[in-house]
Amino acid sequence: MIAVEECENGPEDAPARELTREAVRRGGREVPPLRLSLVTLGVADLVRAAAFYEKLGLARKVREAGGVVFLEAGPVVLALYPRHELATDAGVVDGRHGQFGGVALACNRASRADVDATLIRAVAAGGRALRPAQATFWGGYSGYVADPDGYPWEIAHNPGFGLDEEGRLILPA
Repeated sequence: MIAVEECENGPEDAPARELTREAVRRGGREVPPLRLSLVTLGVADLVRAAAFYEKLGLARKVREAGGVVFLEAGPVVLALYPRHELATDAGVVDGRHGQFGGVALACNRASRADVDATLIRAVAAGGRALRPAQATFWGGYSGYVADPDGYPWEIAHNPGFGLDEEGRLILPA
């Protein structure tokens, strides 16, 4: 077991201490690095949120799943779940609707024109413009739009980050 002294937060971190060193390994191998595979947004209106993202071109999958929506968003899945149920599931208190939660989602595009077109499409689908696209201090071009539940999306073109044939971001070495 991991000793109390090894935990940063002391006794209040008790659930984390229950992990054994063996649980951090699988069959003697290190656990693979963290990978983002799914982002779940807590939404006020599941039908409205699903329609918004489908209008932006995301394909809905697993339609038989009740009370949750799964959308293909490249290598990451975007899930939509009732906000109050997501808060309960995570064991947290639901915050104020529309208040910034410290997270911004992002979509990189191949050109400035694609940034502008995506922002226009998002607003037409029911999003709310937050900041018009403009040149950035880092040499790119970006703007912000909020989805119907207030989640901010940065739509950006970064000439220093390429995109592969499937639109996935390629970070320089």
